[in-house]
Amino acid sequence: MKTIKSTYEYAASDSAASIGGVLASWQESLKAKGQSFASDLGDRYLGKWRGGALADALAIRTQMTLGMQEFLAGRGLANIDRVSLSPVTDPLCHDVEHVPMIGYQGVPYRTTHSMIYSKFLACVNPGVAGIYIDSPNIRLELPHEEEARKRKYLIDFSQMDIEAKRRLTIGDDEYFDEPEKVAGLLEKLRDEALDFFEDLVVHTVRRMKTQCPEQLAALGVTLEVPQKPFPRFYKDEAGEDEGLEARLGEKAGTQFFWVLGLLRENYDLVYPFLKRDGSVPAASTIGSRQVYNYDLCAAAKYLDGTFGEAFEVLSGGLREWFYPAIIARLLQNGILSQAPRFDGRGNIENMEALDGYGPFLAAVAARGADGSSLFPQTFGGGMGIERALFTLLQGPVIKKIDEITCFGKNPDARAPFLF
Repeated sequence: MKTIKSTYEYAASDSAASIGGVLASWQESLKAKGQSFASDLGDRYLGKWRGGALADALAIRTQMTLGMQEFLAGRGLANIDRVSLSPVTDPLCHDVEHVPMIGYQGVPYRTTHSMIYSKFLACVNPGVAGIYIDSPNIRLELPHEEEARKRKYLIDFSQMDIEAKRRLTIGDDEYFDEPEKVAGLLEKLRDEALDFFEDLVVHTVRRMKTQCPEQLAALGVTLEVPQKPFPRFYKDEAGEDEGLEARLGEKAGTQFFWVLGLLRENYDLVYPFLKRDGSVPAASTIGSRQVYNYDLCAAAKYLDGTFGEAFEVLSGGLREWFYPAIIARLLQNGILSQAPRFDGRGNIENMEALDGYGPFLAAVAARGADGSSLFPQTFGGGMGIERALFTLLQGPVIKKIDEITCFGKNPDARAPFLF
């Protein structure tokens, strides 16, 4: 059997590089500038690890993650296993360098950008109301130009991934034949999703505020338990993309607010979308009120009552559930070049052309004995744990996301990561 190399192995063989060689070169570059490896280690790691700011941030992080898990378990969601390697992962709507590939037993697997497709499939079980998991995410972000963006990204981070079944389901014929009724139902279901996540935030912030008053004060920030509903802004009606989160944060006048209707990933629900004749609207004609997704944004609150810069901390939405529409979205987004072709005996004729999507799409297409779809109709979201922590703590002490992590890997650091 042919051995399949990982992405790193290819890079190492092509450039004659090795981890030890890279570190030796880095040490030489430091010596040329009159510095030492020991001083670099101290500046970048040892000083941070021994500092009071990190200890305070980790205490607050502990209460944040405990608060989220406590709320989600209390709502009847099940905790599931992590997925770090898979044939398929979130393709993402923004630029990343590449998806790392790891060869294992002759098969190449992708490291997960997120567990998005795994979350959907975990909800196939009729006895599971929803799931959550503190999931791993690897996103090799390209370097950023904007100073604000440079402070908030990590290439290796944690996310509280959440997926839950919607209260109401919508039939295939309804999807095509009753667009006004379906749009009304989806708006109600979207509002229920927002309410769910607002309850999550209220519960979690209350725990953080109650359990960590001294640590918050030491970092020069405070928390307000937010009032529901949070302010809402539709993307198309909010102006230019550049500086959107910061601008809406100033307008919201509160720590938490929503941005709705961002056209991006293939799994976010767009409706109306697919017609019976197979036609779909051009992406350029789809407005925010046809896109049933949401970003939760947040800002730090300082001791004088003013707010810091707002950043997105959670992305989610109602999920596309209708198999023909899922295929149409994948094709429109350029994720697939062709639709899967089933031979009538349970095989996919063009498996290779689908890359890693074949197994997932076969599961989505599965029908029960009564002919109904087994694929769940869900809503969900992912809360970036380090991003949310940094957003709420940035201020007079915390300036960069690296400072609230033990081993943070910021793509704009432009230096080898030592740990």
